Amino acid sequence: MNTKPQGSRGSPDEAENSATSIKTPESAAATNFFKRDLFANLVVVALILVSMEVWSRFTPQYIMPSVGQSASYIVKIMELDAIHILITLFRLTLAVCFSLIIGSLIGAVMGMVKRVGPFVKSAVIIDTGVPALSWMLFAVFWFREPELRVFFIMAMILIPFYALNVYDAIRALPTDLLEVVETFRPNRWQVLRLLILPHVVPYILMTTKSIIGYATRMMVFAELVSVSTGMGARMGLAQNNFEMDGVIGWTVLLVILNLSVQALVAFAEKILLKWRPEVSVR
Repeated sequence: MNTKPQGSRGSPDEAENSATSIKTPESAAATNFFKRDLFANLVVVALILVSMEVWSRFTPQYIMPSVGQSASYIVKIMELDAIHILITLFRLTLAVCFSLIIGSLIGAVMGMVKRVGPFVKSAVIIDTGVPALSWMLFAVFWFREPELRVFFIMAMILIPFYALNVYDAIRALPTDLLEVVETFRPNRWQVLRLLILPHVVPYILMTTKSIIGYATRMMVFAELVSVSTGMGARMGLAQNNFEMDGVIGWTVLLVILNLSVQALVAFAEKILLKWRPEVSVR
C-alpha cells in the first residue's frame, strides 16, 4: 500500500500544475476591470441608441433620423463610399509617420545641440500658439494641390507634439546613467543608439497614443475645408444635402476608425516595449 508522507509536497509536475491554476490577484483584478469597462461601454451605447430612437419620434428626419435609417446609411457607405475611409486612413498614417520622424529629429536637436536648440525650441513653441484654423487658411492660400494642403496642415499641427516630448525625454535622462555610459568613452552615435534612443522610444509611443484621436479630428476638419475626398469631405457633402443620417453614419465610422487606430498603436507599444517590466502600484 503506497501512502504519501504527511510532510510530502508532491511531485514537481503537480506543484507546477497547481501553480499555473492559481490566478494572481493582479490578473483577477485586471479581468474584472475589463469586464466592468466593457459592460459600461455597452450600457452607454445602448442608452445613446435608445435616446436617438426616442428623439427621432418627435423631430423631422433632417434633425434626428431613426437608428434604422442611420444603420442603412452606414451599409450604403460601406457598399459605395468605402474608398473614402481608406483615403482618410492613408492620409492620417502618412501625416503621423512624417510628424513622428521630423518631430523626433527636431526634439533631438533641441535637447542635444546647445547652440541651435534654443532657437529651434522657440520656433516650435510659436508653432503651438498658431490656431489650427490659421494653418488651414494658410494652406488654402499657399498650395494649389489639395493633398499637399492636408499634409501641410497635419504636419504643422502634429510635429510640435513629438518635438516637445522628445525634448523633455532627453532632459529627463538620469544623470548617473549618463555618467556611467560616458566612462566607456563612446562616440556620439553610440550614445544615441544605446542610451538616448531606448529612453526616448516610450515617450514617442506615448505621444502617438495621446494625439491619435486629436489627429483624426484634425484630419476630418482639414478634409472638410481643403479637399473633396475623404471622410471629412463626405460629411460636408451630407451636411449640404441635409442628410443627417449621413452625418451620423460617417461619425460612427470615424469613431470606429479612431478606436481601431488607437488599438493598433497600443498593440505596437506592447510589442516594442515588451522588454520593459510592468510595475503594479499596491
